[in-house]
Amino acid sequence: MKTSIAIQVLPNMGSTEETVRVVDEVIAYIASTGLNYYVGPFETTVEGEDFDQLMEVISKCVKTATEAGSEKVSAYVKISYMPHGKILTIDEKVAKHHK
Repeated sequence: MKTSIAIQVLPNMGSTEETVRVVDEVIAYIASTGLNYYVGPFETTVEGEDFDQLMEVISKCVKTATEAGSEKVSAYVKISYMPHGKILTIDEKVAKHHK
């Protein structure tokens, strides 16, 4: 694995239910990419070989939130990239903690 991102999308919605609905749409988009991902309580981690593909995922996550009805979106992103090597995978990072 060469690239891993963690993204937290915070739509500006009027209610918790609407916020959850928009976040669920963003997660559904991530699932549709076919990339390996892990939904955590604050952010979703996505991993893949292609750095540019994951940058596009970040962009589309924000746009998905606005298309779902959020007039304003904040997103917090973490990126781990190692073009000539291997980064730790999601499973290598968390599997031992989820028995």
